[in-house]
Amino acid sequence: MTETTPEEIAGDAGGPAAPSILLIDDDLELCDLLREFFAQEGIRLETAHDGRRGLGAALDARRDLILLDVMMPGLDGFELLRLLRRRSDVPVIMLTARSAKADRLAGLGAGADDYVPKPFDPDELLARARAVLRRAGRAPQPVAPLEAEGIRLIPTAREVRVGGELVPTTTFEYEILEYLVRAAGRIVGRDELTAALYHRRSTPFDRAIDVHVSRLRKKLGPLGSAVRTVRGAGYLFRSGPDDEGATPR
Repeated sequence: MTETTPEEIAGDAGGPAAPSILLIDDDLELCDLLREFFAQEGIRLETAHDGRRGLGAALDARRDLILLDVMMPGLDGFELLRLLRRRSDVPVIMLTARSAKADRLAGLGAGADDYVPKPFDPDELLARARAVLRRAGRAPQPVAPLEAEGIRLIPTAREVRVGGELVPTTTFEYEILEYLVRAAGRIVGRDELTAALYHRRSTPFDRAIDVHVSRLRKKLGPLGSAVRTVRGAGYLFRSGPDDEGATPR
């Protein structure tokens, strides 16, 4: 099978634009299966079969979502994601056959928005993809900027600014920060965040939210301490003096 191109699967130019998803995976059979499966749902899926071509395809056109395998020839998924994040904040779902928790956390730490372990049910992958597309493609709402603890959020542009300077964030990092700022002063549990942002239930060993919060704190610098961890309960955005039982890490 050859790699697909936008022209081959663009469909009827007169109809509404379908979501553009890029699958980077060296498993040709899986690529064929998912391309046909997503097409039945009206979603355009393009493919690349090694890391270097995948990176070029990811940067060559506007993408709504990237599905990224970990183990690939030329350039593995972790390194590809690190290079991609230097130039793009497109949402990424990692596909990994590795069972080690450290590998999944490495992907999230490199900037992935979610991960799906192989083997997976195509319906589950589709549900995860749709959840990400809903967030990333949601029409801007005419709402005023949010300001708290020296951090300014601009919902219409989905931007975070500190001291007037733009703080680059991924889709999930922005969503988490906005959710916590809107709930300032209230403890927000991991289950609540997972349900609100991932549209699924959390599991006992699900560290996705924790990894995103950790990366968000680092990007915010000294102001990252406003995002507090409440042991055994969840997270809290500080709305005043330090809250009892909350720690910045």
